Formats: sequence, structure tokens, C-alpha cells
Amino acid sequence: MKTPVGLVTVALAVAILLAVSFLIATGTRGQEQAFGSSAGELEVRTVARGLVNPWALAFLPDGKMLVTERPGRMRLVTAEGQISPPLKGVPEAWASGQGGLLDVVTDKSFAQNKTIYFCYAERTEGGGRTTAARAKLNDDNGRLDEVKIIFRQQGPLSSGNHYGCRIAQADDGNLFVALGDHFTYRDQAQNLGNHLGKIVRIASDGSVPAGNPFAGRAGAKPEIWSYGHRNVQALAINPATGEPWEIEHGPRGGDEVNVAGKGKNYGWPVIGYGIDYSGAKIHDATAKDGMEQPLKYWVPSIAPSGMAFYTGKLFPKWNGSLFLGALRGAMLVRLTLNGNTVTSEERLLQNLHERIRDVRQGPDDALWLLTDSSNGRVLRVAPAAK
Repeated sequence: MKTPVGLVTVALAVAILLAVSFLIATGTRGQEQAFGSSAGELEVRTVARGLVNPWALAFLPDGKMLVTERPGRMRLVTAEGQISPPLKGVPEAWASGQGGLLDVVTDKSFAQNKTIYFCYAERTEGGGRTTAARAKLNDDNGRLDEVKIIFRQQGPLSSGNHYGCRIAQADDGNLFVALGDHFTYRDQAQNLGNHLGKIVRIASDGSVPAGNPFAGRAGAKPEIWSYGHRNVQALAINPATGEPWEIEHGPRGGDEVNVAGKGKNYGWPVIGYGIDYSGAKIHDATAKDGMEQPLKYWVPSIAPSGMAFYTGKLFPKWNGSLFLGALRGAMLVRLTLNGNTVTSEERLLQNLHERIRDVRQGPDDALWLLTDSSNGRVLRVAPAAK
């Protein structure tokens, strides 16, 4: 007996749908793409996917990664792409606007003390603020133990924007924590009486270490290291000098790369190279005595996020370069440095069409990236096999 044409058509459609669904379900881990660069062809491999707006990653000694998701989850991801359930014991983050669970770093002595540091948007009466905490990672039981808040941002609260929230640990063990201006209160970045638009320097227990530039000054917060920042989205220690470098978002234009110098004023909102989102003028000028100029700025904005100084052997031609992600620009950016001078810029992975949220150098000397989406990926960037 002949099968009716209609049934054949339905069966074929179902088969195609199942095949497509299978490809979507299985075409995640191990997917590879090739891209050109000044160091030759790059291989970009999807290690893991299905993360919801991943924000930061930190490598552990056993090769696993800690990955934060902005909605408030922290997970372990293996080098093979296995994703753990959310870790227990993570404090509640206010996942509203740009807020949520944000940066995470491991302590320099993590192999001995299992300590991590992380920051998040904490909701309080009337709004949110950036809060930093420390904890012990109990990866055997999938949880954080001994969670302790070590710093809370003080000043007018955020309605959901400009938390900053990047952490870098210096060689002496002290922590630099970047704090945004909360968007609505941009003039407060010039006010030393609060923490808005500041980079602070604290000890690992949250106390104020010796040598902070404003400690003891009447009316100034003793934790402040530098000020006049807008919304810092990348923070790292330059291994060549031991200095903290930061990258921050401008409004429409004026994203900046800066060395965060002790006691320095970076000018926001008095000076800068951008305009307001409405097109209105913000700044008095682009330069002013007593205010620092950026090492590099972008007009139009690329919305940089995450940064890593490259010191590995996998890309010998790129040793000493500074890598950063771009959200609005949807790319990986490499800056060539000569001391504290940016001498050139290379734009990479533009055909990937992904918002790059974080950039880290892995223990394998590859570049590891997080893509910012509801189906976020962990990517490994290495030279293409020959």
C-alpha cells in the first residue's frame, strides 16, 4: 500500500526538526572556528556554553575555572566543558540593570588557603551598592564556606547601573576594588567623602593598609586609592611594574585605559572625550591641571570589559601585549605597549559577533574569554594547528 503524500511530508518535517534539534543540542562543546591575526591563524574553541550572562572567570590549580553568572550564580567549569550546579553559600546579589554577581579572583596563596574574593551588587533599602566578600572554596561539596563581607561601598545608592566591581590582588596581598559612579551621581566621583567613582585599596580582611593616600585626611574615605572614575570594567596588575591598570567606560565616546596611580584624579566628569547619551555636553574640557590623561581612549565607544597582560609562550609575538574584550564593539582587542605608552591596536575576532565580557590568560598560556549573552560561552583562543 502506498503511503499518502501528506504523511510523508509530515514525517520528513519531523525528521528535519529532530535533526536540527540534535545539532543545536550537540554542537556546543568542542566547536572550533578560525580567525586571522598578526600572529597567524587563531583557533577559537567553544569549551562550554549555556551560561547565563557569565561575568568573570578565575582559574584554579587543578585546571577548573570558577565562573560567575550575573543573575547570582557561581559555578565550576572543567577544561573539558563540564559545568557544575550552582555553588551553595553564595550571598544573594541584586540582579537588576547592570547589577548582579560580578567579579571573582583567587587569592595568591589559593593552593594553600582555598580563599577567593568576589564582588556583587548588594541590595539595600533604597537601591544597590558594590560589596566585596571573601570565602573558602569547598569544591568537594560544591559550596562556599566562611563567607565574610570585607567591604561595602558608601555613598548615594545605585538604581541598577555603574557598579564597577572588578578586583585585582597586588603582590603584597592587598586588594584593589573598582567602584562605579552609580550613573545618576556622576559628580560624586570627585568627592573624596564617598566611594562612588573610586578605586579602593584594602587588605584581604577589609582593613585599610598602610600607605593609602587619603588615610587620615579629614572628610576623605581612607580606602580610596584613586578617584574621578566613571564605570571601571577591567582591572589588572601589570606584571612588568606591579601597578594596577584599569579600563573604564565613557558615555558616548571616551572609554579609557589608565594606570591607576596613588592619589591620582582621572577627571570624570570634569574632563573626558565623550558626550552624554542625549548628545549634551558633559565635560568642561578634555584636559585640566591636576587631572590625569588616559593612556588610550576610544571615540566612538567600544565598551571594553575584562583585561589580561599576556606573558605566555603560546603567542611569543604577543608577549607583553594587553588584551581586552569589547561589549559594544563585539571583539577582542590587543594593545601593543612600550612601557606605559600604547603604540598600536589590533582588533580580533570581529566576525565572531559576540560581546566579550572577560579575558584571562590560562595556565596553558591560551587566552580564555567569556561571551556575554543568555547562552554565554567559555572560549579558548590558541594558535591554529598546522
